[in-house]
Order: sequence, then C-alpha cells, then structure tokens
Amino acid sequence: MKNIKVIETGDGSSTLYNESLNETYHSSHGAVTESLHVFLKSGLEDIAEKTKAIRILEIGFGTGLNAILTIQKALTMPDHHIHYTSLETFPLSKEIVEGLNYKSMLPEELHGYFDQIHNAPWNEAVDILPNFTLKKVNEGLETFELEEEDNPFNLYYYDAFAPNKQPELWEVERFQKCYDMAEEGALLVTYCAQGQFRRNLKAAGFTMEKWPGPPGKREMTRGHKIGRC
Repeated sequence: MKNIKVIETGDGSSTLYNESLNETYHSSHGAVTESLHVFLKSGLEDIAEKTKAIRILEIGFGTGLNAILTIQKALTMPDHHIHYTSLETFPLSKEIVEGLNYKSMLPEELHGYFDQIHNAPWNEAVDILPNFTLKKVNEGLETFELEEEDNPFNLYYYDAFAPNKQPELWEVERFQKCYDMAEEGALLVTYCAQGQFRRNLKAAGFTMEKWPGPPGKREMTRGHKIGRC
C-alpha cells in the first residue's frame, strides 16, 4: 500500500493518509479524540444504558482504533456482551499497522488486545474477551448480508470515507440496508454532517438527530430506528 502513509494528528495519535483519495482515516484534530466522542460517548454509551446485549456493525475496520477503544470500554462493563462485526474491503498490511502509535497512548493492558484484533482471522467470530466477540468481514456493505442465525444490529459505527470520496456508501440504498438489518431502537452514529447524507438517512427510515461534533467539527449525526408511522 504505497499510497498510504502514517501521519500524526492533533492529539498526538496516529492516523493514515490515503494519497489516492487525498483523505485521512480520522480527524486531523485528533484520531483517538474523534473516535471516543463519535463512536463511544455518542453511540456505545447510549446503547449500553438500554441493553446489555450490544451488536455493533462497523463500516470501515481501518486501523482498528474504534475496535480497541470499544474493547477498553468492554473491560469496564463485564455485565454487557458486545458482538462486534466490522466490514473492510482493503485490510491494512502488517507494516502499516506496526507504524501506528496507539499502543503508546493506550494502557499496557490493551497492547495484547490490539495485536489480537489485527491478527484475528477474517470472516470468523473470535472471542477477544469473555464479553467481546469480534468478527472482521473482508467485504463491503453493498454485498454484506446477515446470516440466518445472526441477530439484528442495534448500533452502527458508520466510519466510511467522506461522501465526496466514497459516495456509494452514502446513498439511500446503503442506509436502507442498515435500517433493515437493525432492531427497533437501533442507533447509527457517524462523524458526517453533510446535508445530502442526512436527507438520505431520513429517506431510508431513520430519524435524524444533529449532535455536537468532536473537536474541530461543529456537528456530527445520529440516526435512530424508531419505526415508521
């Protein structure tokens, strides 16, 4: 992956810069700060108050940052079980992953888990913790389907590249698919606040909610599945 390089963000944590897309994987203001705000504080903590069985679908495994931060949270919630499915069409090389500095920013107890999530086989469910199961899927949202024995999702980490970089992942059809794979009360969280995306989210059936954004961004978006009238 010669077109991808490791760069440092505003909070000192690494992200990746895709030269072909002219796009970073996380906010330049702070990768860890953004992930904690958008996905953990605005998503996981909300759902954890409502249920102990949390089923996440992440669109974009990327560097594994959202996954390791979710594991960190899972360690504090032994009564909850998190089943974490993450889609990724272009897995990162071992060399790129080793260039990330997340271990230096995370407690030592998480270092082994970070290696474990990256070394975990694709397309298989793996128990990382007694209450955290990871399934990395080498597939995109457009072809991904729930298997017959799978339960619907109740939380989406929608972490695809921006609409002007990956427009196919921000179309109504993609959010309709998310809506159909979600249980009642499910929550979708994303850093994106673009107007057309929000209209597409509503057209797919989600109730759209504007939400305070992470540092450097005024707003983000949350979508709720609360049923059609």
